[in-house]
Amino acid sequence: MGHSQAGKTENRERILAEASRQVRKNGLESVSVGELMKSVGLTHGGFYGHFSSRAALLAEALARALDDGQKHAKRQEHTTGQENQTGDLPGFARSYLSRTHRDAPESGCAIAALAAEAGRAAPECRDVMSGHVDAFIGAISQMLGDDREKAMVAVSAMVGALALARVATSAERSDAILKAVREHMRTLATD
Repeated sequence: MGHSQAGKTENRERILAEASRQVRKNGLESVSVGELMKSVGLTHGGFYGHFSSRAALLAEALARALDDGQKHAKRQEHTTGQENQTGDLPGFARSYLSRTHRDAPESGCAIAALAAEAGRAAPECRDVMSGHVDAFIGAISQMLGDDREKAMVAVSAMVGALALARVATSAERSDAILKAVREHMRTLATD
């Protein structure tokens, strides 16, 4: 790879990493091409040498944000020793529906943080989110003995609970939402 191609690849990676960070922290609509390019020390005009459109950038940034959320969850499992074995939906729910996860949308599950926004975004973003939601349902389905219908209910409940807990203005209400769905996941796993 020549120096100019290596430099272009490095610049593209810097743009994508920063866009992903912005998406995770402030949402899809927070990304301004001009401000993004300035933040990584590049000109606005150079953007189209890396991405065909803002929608294409957002789709890739969303994919990166979703992947980063999954990697963060795996690291958390390994560092806390709470690795979830097949069939351990309650263990997974304890971690997913925790105060720590609720309070860190920028490093947690991007599905909970960005699903509603992605649903209103360009088709490229919806496609990316849809694939990750399907993978999440698939992983939970394995925990439930390959019961995809129960997995859809579990994922919907957990993602919804996390989103609603983040919206609640009272810490007690927020904690109650997380606790209620954690307990329901225990029941769902034993049905």
